[in-house]
Amino acid sequence: MGEASNGVGGVDNTFRKKFDREEYLQRARERQEKEAEGQGKSKARGPPVQRKPLKQRDYHVDLESRLGKTQVVTPVAPLSQQAGYYCSVCECVVKDSANYLDHINGKKHQRALGMSMRVERASLEQVQQRFESLKKRKDPGSFSEQDFDERILKQQLEEEERKRERREKKKEKKREKTVEEEPEEDPDVAALMGFGGFRTSKK
Repeated sequence: MGEASNGVGGVDNTFRKKFDREEYLQRARERQEKEAEGQGKSKARGPPVQRKPLKQRDYHVDLESRLGKTQVVTPVAPLSQQAGYYCSVCECVVKDSANYLDHINGKKHQRALGMSMRVERASLEQVQQRFESLKKRKDPGSFSEQDFDERILKQQLEEEERKRERREKKKEKKREKTVEEEPEEDPDVAALMGFGGFRTSKK
């Protein structure tokens, strides 16, 4: 008790870690040298790859061909035969159509195709040519009320034809059912059982 009151004991802080300032400065210098070497190597590789601008898809995206079909899926099957939508460019399977569309419109897929996500800026001549082609395709002078009436009449005739075909198919199905329901009499079996046939009004 006398030692504590005199203040001779003090606080023991020898367990704390002591940092060597020189050692950490040396490590920092080495790291900076490595980063500088890495940047020099990346510059030596050459200019970055020039990618083509985005362009319109020239194929139809098939989302409905396998709709409603059942398929046996095994874990050892190749990716192209697994459940979902297979992307042959990125070699991956996407589980639903919304995610598949997101994937083929996304950055990773477009880069794999060699395109950047930038759209090519159209020139004045290209815009004028586009307007001209649209005007030729949709010429207001070529459309008249007579054409409109003819189209309506044609649609009505087609609709009537479809209804008539449906009625004929229904009648045909009814005939097939009645033929199937009537039992056929076998004369040999009827003679064996001792009667010539059932007495009906039908002959």
